[in-house]
Amino acid sequence: MNFLQTSQCLFVFSLAALAMAQQPPSPHPPLPPGTPAAPAAQSTVPPETVVLTVGTEKLTRAQFEDLLAALPENVRSSAAGRGKRQLAEQLAEVMAIAQEARKRKLDQNPAIQQIIALQVDQVLAGVLARQINSDTKPDEAAMHAYFDQHKSEFERVKASHILIRFKGSSAPARPGQKDLTDEEALAKAQDIRKKLVDGADFAVTAKAESDDTGSGSKGGSLGTFGHGQMVPPFEQAAFTLPLNQISEPVKSQFGYHIIKVEERTSKTFEEAKPDMEKQLGPKMTRDALDNIKKQAQVTIDDTYFGK
Repeated sequence: MNFLQTSQCLFVFSLAALAMAQQPPSPHPPLPPGTPAAPAAQSTVPPETVVLTVGTEKLTRAQFEDLLAALPENVRSSAAGRGKRQLAEQLAEVMAIAQEARKRKLDQNPAIQQIIALQVDQVLAGVLARQINSDTKPDEAAMHAYFDQHKSEFERVKASHILIRFKGSSAPARPGQKDLTDEEALAKAQDIRKKLVDGADFAVTAKAESDDTGSGSKGGSLGTFGHGQMVPPFEQAAFTLPLNQISEPVKSQFGYHIIKVEERTSKTFEEAKPDMEKQLGPKMTRDALDNIKKQAQVTIDDTYFGK
């Protein structure tokens, strides 16, 4: 395959592979005892061996695996074992149809040539973006600066809550439970809070009263969580409430929450490193791609496209 043909196949192959990855795997009978695993068998095939032939076009193991390597990680994972054969069959279908299209000289149509060129551009842009992302790693200085400016993002809270739902709540009603109005739910939450302040056991009360049955069965415990994991009203209260105090009822789309924060910690710089790399890496890649776009001096006609 020449470069243009390979790029075309990669583009369509990627779409086919992504479609396959979104479908549930088809059932297969178990392998008989003693059957070698697929990866072990494939590793004995030399790289120069032709593993796929479609008409006059041939693809070696090395070329096929180059195509696989260019696919997203989740698609490559789905191609393990028998999934690799399914991808090969899809690629063979694309190549066979493309061969027939060339016989009919469809590739000589100027409009089709323009589409092909754009597809090649899309493949090249994707390859470059992945290369930049792989090569771009934030240095210690950048991570220290980010850490100093975003320390609150690395705070963690261990908390429990009791939820009192109201009519229309996003939380499902417990069997046989009366559908409370907003006012009734608030009054019930305030009454429960008063009992807790007067000494009632939080865990026992949560098991008996909380409409969040998941945490309620654990005495209201939500475990440890960070920023962005809870709805905003709940998060704001959880990260500001003094330790071991019982909050006033906090309203969210789920109902009224009575919150008790048991512990508040913050990750160290070393503990936060993986999170910062996930945050900074894509941003640095995006900045690099934006810089490439600026250097290209793009002009878009406002008269035609609008502003």
